[in-house]
Amino acid sequence: MDRIQFLDKPQATKAEITAALDRACAQVEKNLPAFTYSYQAASSTDLFYQPIINKDWTNGFWTGEIWLAYEHTKKNIFKYAALIQVEDFYKRINEEFSVDHHDLGFLYSLSCVAGYKLTGDETAKKAAIMAAEKLITRFQEKGEFIQAWGEMGDKDSYRLIIDCLLNLPLLYWASEVTGDPKFADIAHKHIRTAMKCVVREDYSTIHTYFFDPETGLPLKGVTHQGNRDNSAWARGQAWGVYGTILSYQYTQDPEYLELFRHISDYYLRHLPKDLVPFWDFDFTDGSSEPRDSSSAAIVICGFLEAAKVLDKEEAEYYTKLAYQMMKSLIDNYEVKDWDSTNGILLHSTYNRHTPTNTCRNKGVDECCSWGDYYYMEALTRMVTDWNRYW
Repeated sequence: MDRIQFLDKPQATKAEITAALDRACAQVEKNLPAFTYSYQAASSTDLFYQPIINKDWTNGFWTGEIWLAYEHTKKNIFKYAALIQVEDFYKRINEEFSVDHHDLGFLYSLSCVAGYKLTGDETAKKAAIMAAEKLITRFQEKGEFIQAWGEMGDKDSYRLIIDCLLNLPLLYWASEVTGDPKFADIAHKHIRTAMKCVVREDYSTIHTYFFDPETGLPLKGVTHQGNRDNSAWARGQAWGVYGTILSYQYTQDPEYLELFRHISDYYLRHLPKDLVPFWDFDFTDGSSEPRDSSSAAIVICGFLEAAKVLDKEEAEYYTKLAYQMMKSLIDNYEVKDWDSTNGILLHSTYNRHTPTNTCRNKGVDECCSWGDYYYMEALTRMVTDWNRYW
């Protein structure tokens, strides 16, 4: 594989990275009075997150930011706030409030698995195991996949989406801590199905894939949030980058390492000059369409995770790319006026409506909770030998 290199792009320095993480942690601390007993909405409105209750698929990202701030600063104010939210996540899963979807990994890996790993909190452990139990109830034997949304078995909802790759670590973790292989077995089955369907011949990725509920046979791939069915949605491609390397970490299956390389290569070959993609790879330099900085933050995390398991030369290749992409995020996408927003990373896009997708405009050119989280995770990975929450 020809390696993509951006020879003219500078890398973020250790000093720049540490300073950026310091700024992010300060913003998290400033937000605690408003967002300890409530959560940040998925994306900002006019650059300000509004408070919501613990009901969305994105609430774990905010709790994850608090845990990252605790790790970096060692300030107990962060630990106390995060454990308050852990109790709330336990209440949510115990009452099964707004948990009938596949995003329980996003919710519980970053709140409760993280809390258990960092503090040994038994409520966090119990809640995360309960979430894993709930997640596997969405497994469809016909087709062997975890159904993303909707009423189980409904033909209009009988599909997986590429985002679920980041929900699978909750299942692998649950098997590790309980000794019960059923969670990991379902994760194995899901990723095998997903990788057969959502990766095209050119290693671009498809957002969602439908199956026949009667036979389990794959039917068709379509987009929900990308520009069109045959395009590559930037965040979906990023889920593919990070999701495949995480699955390799848990399975040691070389197929996923090879997929990581190819999916990453597609991503890199289609980047604009500043290394931060537009919201869909249909668009590049000169377009007036918005960016999705969250996609770049996710990919940086994937590259740094991969560097842990690759040989020296290849690890250095992906690490350099990560530091080059981070330089662009720090210089061009991080908040500069900290009073103008309660977010951290600008120019993310949640949903961008087009005539050929099914979503509505939401969080277009705003901050988004996962963009802030993955930016902080990437910075954390660069300043310490981080024990991942995933």
